[in-house]
Amino acid sequence: MSRICELTGKRPIKGSIIWRSGKAKKKGGIGQHVTAITKRRFLPNLHRVRALVDGEVRYILVTAKAIKKGMVVKPPKRNWKKPSEE
Repeated sequence: MSRICELTGKRPIKGSIIWRSGKAKKKGGIGQHVTAITKRRFLPNLHRVRALVDGEVRYILVTAKAIKKGMVVKPPKRNWKKPSEE
């Protein structure tokens, strides 16, 4: 399953972790030095929610930001009851 928001199109982006060693100058050291840079991925905060899409209820993957903005239209609550046997 791809990690892409179905409403905003937000997807994982590339970044890097910067490894440093040494004590910062303001803390009394001689300064920090970069020892390694490794690749990493920043993943979107995706949630699987039931939503109304083109008039039908289905599950979609959307980011938390899209849910907070109100871009997701939630389906109405089901209120059917068991048919009474008479």
